[in-house]
Amino acid sequence: MTSVAVLISGRGTNMETIVKNCQAGKIPATVAFVGSSKKNAEGLKKAKNLGIPTVVLPYQEGVETAEKTLLEELKNHHVEWIILAGFMRILSPKVVRSYPNRIVNIHPSLLPSFPGVDAIRQAFEYGVKVTGVTVHLVDEEVDHGPILAQMPVRISPYDTLETLEEKIHRVEHYLYTEVLKDLFTNGQSATRMRRDV
Repeated sequence: MTSVAVLISGRGTNMETIVKNCQAGKIPATVAFVGSSKKNAEGLKKAKNLGIPTVVLPYQEGVETAEKTLLEELKNHHVEWIILAGFMRILSPKVVRSYPNRIVNIHPSLLPSFPGVDAIRQAFEYGVKVTGVTVHLVDEEVDHGPILAQMPVRISPYDTLETLEEKIHRVEHYLYTEVLKDLFTNGQSATRMRRDV
């Protein structure tokens, strides 16, 4: 069974879905630990309630210290893949090179459109009619790397920012599960554009 670590910074909704689907056998992987860049992240409590060990990465002591802790934990837990789920830190080239093509991220837009923070708001305020979700492998650039899957989400004239966020989150939970299932079953995930929702 593939061993993964899930990294978060906030509420941990994607992490919670991933952990539950691993525990239910929908994703053929075990979550070795959940790491957070923030000690008070809501997701840490969710992970503990699901019986998953947690690690706070000490970013307040500097990136180098935090990433040293991360790499030690990854090694100690024999982690094969890193899953980013709302992790609001940029991993250094050292970490990326330690896990080449073994770090997966989810982003709430159809990359390369609207990279960076607040992507849902960016798309909504720009006035695009279609946005979506991207799952990709992480490289040394921000919100970059080979795209594993994308799924479009239409923005209706009646959508508010809040309703659009809800639609995006539903798609994230579905798409991340499907991609990880394929990735850990077949060893790869073909780039594809799934049906609209």
